[in-house]
Amino acid sequence: MRSILIAILGLVFLYSCGSSQKSSNKPGNNKKADIISYAETITSEELQKYLYKFAGDEFEGRDTGEPGQKRAAEYLKEQYIRMGIPSPLGGEDYFQEIDESYFRGRIKSSENVLAYIKGTEKPDEIVVISAHYDHVGVDSNGNIYNGADDDGSGTVSILEIAQAFAKAAKDGYGPKRTILFLHVTGEEKGLYGSSYYTENPVFPLEKTVANLNIDMIGRIDENHKSPEKNNYIYLIGSDRLSTELHNLSEEINKEFTQLDLDYTYNAKDDPNRFYYRSDHYNFAKNNIPIIFYFNGVHEDYHEPTDTADKIEYDLMTKRAKLIFYTAWEIANKEERLIVDGIGKE
Repeated sequence: MRSILIAILGLVFLYSCGSSQKSSNKPGNNKKADIISYAETITSEELQKYLYKFAGDEFEGRDTGEPGQKRAAEYLKEQYIRMGIPSPLGGEDYFQEIDESYFRGRIKSSENVLAYIKGTEKPDEIVVISAHYDHVGVDSNGNIYNGADDDGSGTVSILEIAQAFAKAAKDGYGPKRTILFLHVTGEEKGLYGSSYYTENPVFPLEKTVANLNIDMIGRIDENHKSPEKNNYIYLIGSDRLSTELHNLSEEINKEFTQLDLDYTYNAKDDPNRFYYRSDHYNFAKNNIPIIFYFNGVHEDYHEPTDTADKIEYDLMTKRAKLIFYTAWEIANKEERLIVDGIGKE
């Protein structure tokens, strides 16, 4: 009798182990495998296809309020509609309009472009992924400043990141928190688009958990030209308001992308003051934890020669995946990020 009981228990144990192994391979139970499969939809081929279009002459340097910028906004809207990603503004209204009275210096009316994926469990908590899509237009000699790196690279990376989140949601693994994909205008004129959004937020700022801001991630700067140094990205601001965000970012990179995270420009005495010079700052001013992703300036910065053929697409893909992984973790963790850095600036 005892031997029969042992045999039965052994069969139960084997069945339980087999069932456990099978269920762990299902999407949603093996977290690492799931994330990787969605991150792999971010490809250098698609980024290149997007960027050659977005940084092409058709958009005339995307100067704020000018026809080229308007066409660029329409292009972004078309991509979200094609991907089936809705606008938080409703229907086919993807534009947060900014009247010319908001700007200084004879700038015409412009618009931010917004799309989102609603959270499944905590839809009122928001993770914002942002990039500015404007640039500096055309000079008096007719030279077009296409801004492939600045910030075409950030703009099209958001499209790929949005596609990855949308595929996960379609498969039944939508983010717990809402993801807002925010393309802001007027950055080159003085951070106008992000300023307008934070003054007129579509989602309450007190419910905004974090802002991941992407501004130039397609090139290699002079400090990292050698092969042993070029697997990098500058991170700015990750520890300013949330120690937890900084640690999360480090852990995600270590697990998935293994980029060299360079904090040179995060120093509080950095003479470049990059922390104050891109759209994340308008979120940080409101005590929202941020990370600014940046490749550093290069010889083509704000020149007509900042073109799509000079982008390091494989490296840009890896950087975009880091941002996706980080956003995924923030959006799906049980508790929102702890903000422990207020008043330390």
